[in-house]
Amino acid sequence: MPAYRLDLAAIETSLRELQAEFPRINEVLQSPRDHLSDSVIDTMMAGYAAVDRLIADGIGLLTVGHLHHLLDLNSIVLCGNSAAQRKANAKHLAATEARFWEQPGGGVRDIVEWYEMHRRDTVWRRAAGVYIRVLSEPQLYIEGNHRTGALIMSYLLVREGKPPFVLSVANARAYFDPSTAVTKTHKKSLSMLLQMPKTRKYFADLLEKSADPRHLRRQQADPAGALAGPVSD
Repeated sequence: MPAYRLDLAAIETSLRELQAEFPRINEVLQSPRDHLSDSVIDTMMAGYAAVDRLIADGIGLLTVGHLHHLLDLNSIVLCGNSAAQRKANAKHLAATEARFWEQPGGGVRDIVEWYEMHRRDTVWRRAAGVYIRVLSEPQLYIEGNHRTGALIMSYLLVREGKPPFVLSVANARAYFDPSTAVTKTHKKSLSMLLQMPKTRKYFADLLEKSADPRHLRRQQADPAGALAGPVSD
């Protein structure tokens, strides 16, 4: 059983705090975002819960045989766990799946190959690099790349005992404006080649500075050696 899990209640508290302040934050963003609605928070919480289950089950998210979980995370941030919503958006989800597996110059193969080449990097830099590969052109998904990217980063971080990435009042501006710039950069461009090291360091530093121990729960072993219920780390 993994030593660390997500504290879902604490994560939702942080997102609700951000929701209350988001209209003010949105005013100062270079590219204003859509309103942080209850439905967006609900689907993100479903996504964090899915990440927690993947960690609990010991799933290697970026390994062959488990890559479909990356696709499902995107479906969750768009539709939650609602079968009705997935049915209503079946055409969009099918188009996303085709893009995910087959996109020339991108797709999930690009993510896996990049990750394999950077396994020796710190987890902060690996998570940041994967996020950049998700967002840069051509993007991994048709829609929801920022949100799904945040969940993927959270998975990578928690698997190594670091708090998940959670958007907050403190980090929202530092996260959104550079993320928007990444979405306008092509994976194979000279600009990406020249800017990638600096951009990856920026996001790695942001992840580390944003790490909130309240969002992480440690599974504590009891005297008999079994793992007891999670406690705040």
